[in-house]
Amino acid sequence: MNSQTKVAGVILAGGRARRMDNQDKGLVKFKGRPMVSYAIAALAPVVDCVFINANRNIDLYRQFGWPVISDQTDSFDGPLAGILTAMIHADADVLVVIPCDSPLIKTKHLQKLLLTRAENNADVAIAFDGISLHPVFLAIKTALQTSLQDYLADGQRKVAVWLAQQNWVQADFSDEPEMFSNINTMTELSVLEETKRFS
Repeated sequence: MNSQTKVAGVILAGGRARRMDNQDKGLVKFKGRPMVSYAIAALAPVVDCVFINANRNIDLYRQFGWPVISDQTDSFDGPLAGILTAMIHADADVLVVIPCDSPLIKTKHLQKLLLTRAENNADVAIAFDGISLHPVFLAIKTALQTSLQDYLADGQRKVAVWLAQQNWVQADFSDEPEMFSNINTMTELSVLEETKRFS
């Protein structure tokens, strides 16, 4: 990390998780640990501050030792609302964004996101698994705050649409697409826990 560039991180844990019976996904356990703890472990070594974006169970999230920030509205407006909240709170030039429900993500992956953005002098680096972009795995300049505020104020919510309007570059993770495995249902949780490769 370039010492001239201050970097903050945000873990997106603000959704309703309807497909998990409305459980708070970040607090659901994967291999005996809350999923958010994997995100913190990956993120903390590459940033100056970690924010947890959560809209419920605030006190439980505070127990992980990092600031917990909630969306500017209480209408569960999706990932962009969490990203905007982090941009507002972060005293940093760049924000690393990850979801709370992808426990296979590692520090090296986030280092690659940051490096790809810096090397290409892009406003955003978006993770790419060889087939699809993953628009909640980002390294993004906080200077995009006004653009994002305007987009949300206009009633827009789609992450990919807003990102496409920016100066972006893809960070290629096609050699290990499984790192993006995310858990949306209890069935997916069981399957991933039983995958021998990650035990």
